[in-house]
Amino acid sequence: MKRIVCVPDSFKGSVSALGAAEAMARGARQVFDNADVVMLPFADGGEGTLDALLAAWGRAAEVVSTVDALGRPRNARFGLSADGRTAVVEAAEGNGLPAVSDVPLQPLRADTYGVGLIARAALESGAEEILLCIGGSASTDGGTGLLAALGARFLGADGEPVAPGGGGLAGIVRVDLEHLHPRAREVRWRVAVDVDNPLTGERGAAAVFGPQKGATADDVAALDAGLAHLADVVAEAAEAGHADTRVAPAALPSAAGLRSTAGFGAAGGLPVTLVGLLGAETLPGAELVGDAVGLADALTGADLVLTGEGAFDSQSLGGKVVDAVRRQSPAGAAVVVVAGTVRLTAAQTREAGLTAAFSIAPGASELDELLREAPRLIEETTAHACALLAHAR
Repeated sequence: MKRIVCVPDSFKGSVSALGAAEAMARGARQVFDNADVVMLPFADGGEGTLDALLAAWGRAAEVVSTVDALGRPRNARFGLSADGRTAVVEAAEGNGLPAVSDVPLQPLRADTYGVGLIARAALESGAEEILLCIGGSASTDGGTGLLAALGARFLGADGEPVAPGGGGLAGIVRVDLEHLHPRAREVRWRVAVDVDNPLTGERGAAAVFGPQKGATADDVAALDAGLAHLADVVAEAAEAGHADTRVAPAALPSAAGLRSTAGFGAAGGLPVTLVGLLGAETLPGAELVGDAVGLADALTGADLVLTGEGAFDSQSLGGKVVDAVRRQSPAGAAVVVVAGTVRLTAAQTREAGLTAAFSIAPGASELDELLREAPRLIEETTAHACALLAHAR
């Protein structure tokens, strides 16, 4: 092996993407001590994306006061490019699930207001483009909290703002944008998504991700209905506000489109209000990060590509880090996944264009042990995989 590229995501709860890349590099060098080993920590638009982009830009984070998904004060970070024109906001800094894990989960109450406070700071920094990286959220409010923090009001039949969170969506009658932040419609919004789920339905935000946020079956039904209703309201508001925008009538979002578009179910439906009311565009998070960190250049000439994440499963092939890496790896390179758990068969792995996948679990293991020993286990598993490849060659 002449060139080995280590390009993993974080192993959530145990080791950062940088830590995982360093462990893979150590394992690879145990076998291929003369190889050119490149480390490229990666992310897919969820947690860790801010750090990946700050590293690529060589910048320190900006710190701002905000609130968590339940409205409790906290500090959060966002990033600015060297020229100050692009701001990156990681939504989990304001609505992340870990930040509210100290209390019982409140799936109907949790909202994205804190994300909006970070976005407001980014707008006031003078940035011309906001990259909103979403994932790992505790909320299912369709982004209404974010817009509320920017001055929008989601009003009920009594003319007053509805209750925050997904539980209030069904009561929205009208959207008032009169006091929207003056720059909210001037900047370019790009939303990095890490899943392809639509807003509603069996694969929607509530059905698939709601239970992870504490939603019961009844909560899921209420949230799904609320998001469907929100799509109707946003589509109506977009059409009513057309005179104040540059969007051609044919390009205005329809309610059906908002409900069914792939990726709009990410982070509790957060993209829906941004797309419908601010003209945001969505794109795969891994694509955004790949452009920023130079993934294609790093993979050029690679003989072995090592990638991975906490769990390698079917979702890994739908726009996440492993998917981006396999698509851009050069023909002829061995592409090996090292993961906390491997849930795809060997045949499925090969069909996806990957050489092999290895779990770091050394037999029957306790989760606490895997989390605690992840760096060592990643290194050892990588060394095993490299030894096998060395013998085969």
